[in-house]
This record gives sequence, C-alpha cells and structure tokens, in this order.
Amino acid sequence: MPELPEVETTRRGILPWLQGRRVTGCSVRAARLRVEIPSILPERLAGQRLLDVRRRAKYLLLMFPNGALIIHLGMSGNLRIHPAQTPAGLHDHFDLTFGDVLLRMRDPRRFGMILWHEGDPLCHPLLAGLGPEPLEEGFDGALLRARLWGVRQSIKQALMDSHRIAGVGNIYASESLFRSAIHPLVPAGALGIVRCSRLAAAVRETLADALAAGGSTLRDYVGGDGREGCFQHECFVYGREGQPCRKCATPVRKSVTGQRATYWCPRCQRR
Repeated sequence: MPELPEVETTRRGILPWLQGRRVTGCSVRAARLRVEIPSILPERLAGQRLLDVRRRAKYLLLMFPNGALIIHLGMSGNLRIHPAQTPAGLHDHFDLTFGDVLLRMRDPRRFGMILWHEGDPLCHPLLAGLGPEPLEEGFDGALLRARLWGVRQSIKQALMDSHRIAGVGNIYASESLFRSAIHPLVPAGALGIVRCSRLAAAVRETLADALAAGGSTLRDYVGGDGREGCFQHECFVYGREGQPCRKCATPVRKSVTGQRATYWCPRCQRR
C-alpha cells in the first residue's frame, strides 16, 4: 500500500503539471471503488481552477475554489499525468482533464477512494483525527513520547496508527525501528525520552531517504511521471527474512504483528 513517501512523491510529480489550470473534463468509468465516486463530480469540477495539491498523511488533497478532492490510493492505486487523448486501460477508473493533459487514477484492486468535500478538507472525518506529520517541524522525541504515553501495544503497531502519527506505514516503521535499534515488539509506552528521540530522528531520516529514492515499488506503485520507486533496494530489514543483516550479518527475522509482516535483526534490535 502506498505510504507517506509514495503519496508525497506523487504530489510533487503532479503539482507542476496541474497547478493553476482549469478542469476541462471529468470522466468516471468505474464509480465503485472502496467508496463510490460521487456522481456530482463532473458538475462540481467543470471550469474550476486547481489551486494547489496538498498531502495529509496518506491522502492527497486537490484544492479548488469550491471544495477539495480527497484521494486515497488504496492498496494498488496510482495517479499519473498523460496527454489528454491517451486511451484508457482496463483499470483506469477516473480522469480529470486540464486542456492538453489529464490526471488519471489507475487502481487494479479498486481499494482507493475519491471523495468530494466542500470547505476545509482537514475537517473531513477521515482527516480530522489524524496525528502529527512526522516530516513537519516539531516532530521530536518529546512529541513522540507524549503520543505514546501509556500505550500498551507494540511500538511497531503504534507507529502505524495514523491517529498517533500520520502516514508511517509498514515498510517505514520496520526500517525506522531498525535504524533506531529498537525491537518492534517493545511496548510503545515503555520507551523513554532517549529512545523516543532516537526513534523520532530515525523516522524523519527514513522518510527523507525514501522520498529521495522516489518511494518504494513492491507491486503496482509508480509516481506521477510513471517511474517506479527504488527505496526497497535500500531496506535494511524489510522484505529480507533470512538474509544477513547489513550491519552485523545476523539473519533477519520475520513475524506477524497486527496482521502485518514485521522484520527485525535480533542482534541489532534487542528488547
């Protein structure tokens, strides 16, 4: 599933093509995604100028004068820029045309979402309760310690809880915990300020490195320009079960935590 770096890479890729341009067409080929695409979209968006493309956690926000499109890529979705006359493929469900270019949503598993919200999109129920952004100023050990206070679930699960911290998914939680030398099954509330500071710095560093690499492509993800991400080739532990740790050569282990695969080095990440 696309995580914060993939969504931010997409945002940066489509913004220069679309910002300030007016919508000249809106085509919905398959309305039934995770949530049905609103039938009012062609009417609401006709002639509207795109003011900005923002991101909140794993959501993209296309800002218009009369409201915002809230887009979630789901498990297999991507947004790409194409010439306006590019034929649609089997899994191309939604087009937004801006003159000679279009923004196209492709989603083979149909688990993405395209919603319309009038007013401030940050007030939408899906976004209103999200935690702090880890790449914004102020995300440090003290803030992380406060968000984890009294939490009994594992630190891996807590990192992936978007109501505590926004946008840190499975890949980057595993990688951040490795970089901070914290075992993924340690209770989140047991971390003191020293380990929280180390972890906050590792989360920021891991996400920044993933952004520089264009995100991670494990199956369907590509950026707005059609390029695959390559951070998966730089992972220390994620997807490397049984392979030697890149630091100490101990075989990487894997378990299932909260129904998600968790990877760690038993020597570098002790409880």
